[in-house]
Amino acid sequence: MEELFDKIGSKLTLSQKIERKIEAAILEKKLPVGSKLPTERELCEAFGVSRTALREALRRLSARGLIEITKGSGMTITGFQVDDAIKTMNLYYDMQFDENLIPQIIEVRRLFEPQIAALAASQRNQNDLSDIQENIEEFNSCDPDNIQLESDLDNKFHLLIARATHNPIVQITMEPIYSLLPRMRNFIYANVENEKEATLESHLRVFDAINKQKAEHAFQFMEEHLNRTNEIYKKYLHNSIKK
Repeated sequence: MEELFDKIGSKLTLSQKIERKIEAAILEKKLPVGSKLPTERELCEAFGVSRTALREALRRLSARGLIEITKGSGMTITGFQVDDAIKTMNLYYDMQFDENLIPQIIEVRRLFEPQIAALAASQRNQNDLSDIQENIEEFNSCDPDNIQLESDLDNKFHLLIARATHNPIVQITMEPIYSLLPRMRNFIYANVENEKEATLESHLRVFDAINKQKAEHAFQFMEEHLNRTNEIYKKYLHNSIKK
């Protein structure tokens, strides 16, 4: 019988219970972003706990980016920002990175990025266009022996297009994926002949479509670009990883 049922009760520590209570109040908007938490003394009295347990809970909330503790100013609700979500996903992908993750990343990119390019074509502003054009110029003039910089600039091109959608969900979804791409591209730029020239041509076509707000063309050119990337992976990168 003992194997079928667990003991009733919470295994959470006191500080964890406090953390969950405050977190729930933030999620339920009872403590809106920008508002102040009560003082430590007031919280200790409200929870009926010691300062040790409370401070541990506050420390974890601060580490997670939900509150900001400023000496002399108290504690402010900061919520969970886009950058916090991206950092969490970056950590996950870094820990999962292996030969199985790479084809999954390429598959996701082929599913989403053409539509992202189309959305960027309709949502972009002049600042977005300037940033993308500057990126293309830097990529074009990059020293061909600087493989790392070429990879980083290639990665940034796709990141700038995602940002040009002005949709934070797109940014949260794609930025952690883009953070892994230089690992793949370093090999490609070092081993695939004329890869830089082909990439530059693809980027120019996608940019021209986004600039002219031709969503269908942006979709098509990005799709062609990613299909080529997939073929390169299957021909070169996949065999290299298996060695």
